[in-house]
Amino acid sequence: MTQKRNDNNVIEFRMEVFDVIFPVNIGPLSYRCPEALSGMVKPGMMVSAPLKNRITKGIVAGKSISFPKQIKDIRQIHGAAPVFSTALLSLLKWMSEYYIAEQGLVLKNMLPKEAVAPVKQRKTAVLPDTDKGGQRNDVQDISVVDDSSADELRKSMESKTYRTFLLHGLSLSHEYSFLTTVIQGAANIIVLVPEVTMVSDLYCLLNKRFGERVCLFHSELSRGHRADSIERILSGRSDIVLGTRSAVFAPLKTVSLIAVLEEHGSSYKQEKMPCYNARDVAVMRGYLEKATVLLSSVCPSIDSFSNAKSGKYTLLKRGNERKRLKVRIINMRYEKLLRPYLSKAVVDASARHIRNEKRILFVINRRGYATCLQCMDCSHIEECPACKIPLVFHKQGMSMKCHYCGYTLSTIPDRCPKCKSYHLQLLGAGTQRVQEDLEKLTGQQTVRFDSDKGKKQSEVKRLMGASLMAENRILIGTKLMAKRLGAGGFSMAAVLNTDLLLNLPDFRAAEKAYQEIASIIDKIEPDGEIFIQTRMPQNYLYTCLKNDDYVAFFKEELQRRQALNYPPYARLLLMRFLGEKDMSKELQRIIQKTNQDLEILGPYSSKNKKGDNEVRLVLRSPARGKLQSTAKSIMEAFKGSKDVDIRIDVDPIVI
Repeated sequence: MTQKRNDNNVIEFRMEVFDVIFPVNIGPLSYRCPEALSGMVKPGMMVSAPLKNRITKGIVAGKSISFPKQIKDIRQIHGAAPVFSTALLSLLKWMSEYYIAEQGLVLKNMLPKEAVAPVKQRKTAVLPDTDKGGQRNDVQDISVVDDSSADELRKSMESKTYRTFLLHGLSLSHEYSFLTTVIQGAANIIVLVPEVTMVSDLYCLLNKRFGERVCLFHSELSRGHRADSIERILSGRSDIVLGTRSAVFAPLKTVSLIAVLEEHGSSYKQEKMPCYNARDVAVMRGYLEKATVLLSSVCPSIDSFSNAKSGKYTLLKRGNERKRLKVRIINMRYEKLLRPYLSKAVVDASARHIRNEKRILFVINRRGYATCLQCMDCSHIEECPACKIPLVFHKQGMSMKCHYCGYTLSTIPDRCPKCKSYHLQLLGAGTQRVQEDLEKLTGQQTVRFDSDKGKKQSEVKRLMGASLMAENRILIGTKLMAKRLGAGGFSMAAVLNTDLLLNLPDFRAAEKAYQEIASIIDKIEPDGEIFIQTRMPQNYLYTCLKNDDYVAFFKEELQRRQALNYPPYARLLLMRFLGEKDMSKELQRIIQKTNQDLEILGPYSSKNKKGDNEVRLVLRSPARGKLQSTAKSIMEAFKGSKDVDIRIDVDPIVI
C-alpha cells in the first residue's frame, strides 16, 4: 500500500498488485505487495506467496491490471535482483502463446528445480570424465575455419543487433572449430548440443581455452552440480554455458551469442508439453536479447536451409572443402548375397580393411535377433496385442518383445495361432543376428553397441571404451548408438537397412535418412569408404549422397513438399486426445461446427504405450494464427472435462 497527495492535498492510498507465475500448470495469479516490501518487488524477481494452502515460490511477471476482491499478500522476496531478465520474461510469454500452454507450465521448464528449492549443502562440482579410452581428440583441428565467415559473425555480435546465421559444416569437428574461433574474446554465450553424450568432448575443448568461464547445464548433472552452475551464472563467474535443450533458458543477464550445434537434431524437440523446439526458442531469444544466433550442421534441416535461402537467415560459406569419401551404393536386387541382408561386396571390403588393421562400423536400425516370426503357410505375423506391430525375437533370453510398449512373450510359439501350422520362420535381422553372422563370416570378434547391451550409463561407458580399443576391429550398432561415437576412428562403414528409413510413414523420412547417413559418414576417416545397401538405388537420396550434393537433395525435397503442401510451405499443429473412451465421433461433431478455414486431417484413433485410447488431429495451414485459433476452439469444447487429456504439439517433427 502506497500513499500519495493529490492536487487537493488529500492523501490517497494505492495498492500495489503484481502478477506472479508459479511453476505449475496454471496462468499468472494476482497478489498484493505488503507495505513492508513496497518498492522492492520488481518483474523477474523470485517471491514466495500462498498457493493452494501452501507457500510456493514463483516469478513476478509484472504489475497487475486487475484487482481481485479477495487477494493474498506476497510473503517474501528472494534475492536482491531479478532472476529472470526482461527478455526471459518476454520469451516465457511468447512460448506460452506460440505453443498454446499455460505460462506456469512454460516456467516449470524454464526455471530449474534447484532455483526453487536450493540445495543447502553443495558439494564441489565434479567435472566431466575426460578419459576417452584412447579416442582421438579430432575436435581440435581448426584448419577448416573460414576467416571471412568468422569475421562476419563477430561483427554481428559486436553490433548487438539480432541476426541468425546458418553454417553448413564440413564435419562436427568443423562446427566445434568454428565455434571456438568465433567466441575467442567474446562473452555471455550459450552453446547447445542435442545429446548429453556430445557435451564431454566439447567441454574439454572449451574448458582448455576458457577455463572456469565455462559451466555445464543439462538434465544428467547431479542436483548439487546444477545448483552450482546456476550460482556461477547468476554471479557472473561463468558466462559460457554449455548444455542440452534446457540450457537455452540459462539465466544470463545479457546474451551476445546463442550457438545451436547439430541444429537438425530431433532431441531439441521436447515430447511433453510444452512441446517446444530449443532451436526455434534459441532464435526467438536471440531476437529478444538483440543477440546473434548461430545454427550449424553437417546436414541442416530443410526448414533452416529454406530460411537461409529466403534471406531470413544468413548462409555461411563452408570453408575449405574436405576430401570426399568413397560412397558405394550396393544394389541388393542384383548383388551376390551371403545373407538375405548382407552382400558379398560388403563382407569382402570388410576383410580388406581388417587385413590393413583398420576398424569398421556396421549400422542396422534394428536391435534383437529377428524382426518378426511369420507363418509360412498363412503369412500370419506374431504381433503385440496392444500395439498391433510385429514382435521382435531376442535370442538372448529367448523371448519376443514389443519395442514400442515393452510387452514380452517369454515362450516362443511353436504353432501358428491362426492356422495351427508348425511351419514358422524367423525373418529379418537385428543387431544380434548381424553380430553372429559377421563373426562366422570374418572370423573376428565383434562389439555390439545397442540399447539391449547399454541399458545403464555404466554399461554405455564400458561399451564406449571397448569400441575404441584398436583390437576390436568391428563395431555393430543401431543409429542411436552410432551417434554416441566420436568423429573419425573408422576406415569403413556399412549401412545395412537404409530402405527401412525411407519407407516410414513420415514426410520427413528422406530428410532424416540423409541426416543419419551424413552423421555416419562423419565418423569415417577422410580416405575411407561407406557402403549403403538398398533395393532402390535410383532414389534421389542415394544419388545425392554419392555426389555429396546436399543442395540438389534440398531442391528435390522442396519440390515434393510443395506438391503435397508440407513444411516449409505450410505449418502443422498436432492435437492428441487421451482418455478411457474413444473420442473420435465426438471430435468429428466438434470439427463440423468449427470454422474450417484450414485443412484438418483426422481424427485417427489408436492405443498409446500405456494402453489408453488416443485420438489425433493434424491441422494444416500456411497461417499460424488460423492453426492456433482453431486448436483453441476445439479445446474450448472440452473445457471442464476431467476425463480427457489434450496435448498440443506445434510444429511437430512426427505426425
